[in-house]
Amino acid sequence: MNQTPRDGWTTPEADESEPAPITVMLSSRLMVLANLLKRGAILRYKRLTGLSSVEFGLVASLGRRPPMSVARLAEAVGQDKGQISRALANLVSRKLIAKSANPKDSREVLVSLTATGLAAHDAIVEGAQERNRRLLEQLSEAEFDALLRQIDQLSAVAAEMLEAEKNSR
Repeated sequence: MNQTPRDGWTTPEADESEPAPITVMLSSRLMVLANLLKRGAILRYKRLTGLSSVEFGLVASLGRRPPMSVARLAEAVGQDKGQISRALANLVSRKLIAKSANPKDSREVLVSLTATGLAAHDAIVEGAQERNRRLLEQLSEAEFDALLRQIDQLSAVAAEMLEAEKNSR
């Protein structure tokens, strides 16, 4: 049963100095990379803008777009309205976000960035561009192009796997 790290398995007699089988799998390595990038981003945006991770996610998602409903914003950040309500209230109190009634449906609340919120958004974008540049300077143009193609391929398969799991209930 001595397979390669690509398969995610090692011998059953693996000693304690060897990594756990799941940690050598591609999906685990990608999660580690994503978590490192996220943790670094959270620290940077907290330093630059004073925003928590949830708050900077909301500001980044609103961006320079027209006002959007709270439900749509919650969907964009992958959380429910209840989870983001405290962060939205904090951002409103700090005058980063403005709330207004939807002119087409007065029961619906729309949110948008204020001038101060736009400045925070621009700092987030600038920081993201710098982090992205620093990360990618390690790769040649050909390596970068190949990596993007591979990520797209893997993303398509992962989306299929997700749909299959949803349908396996």
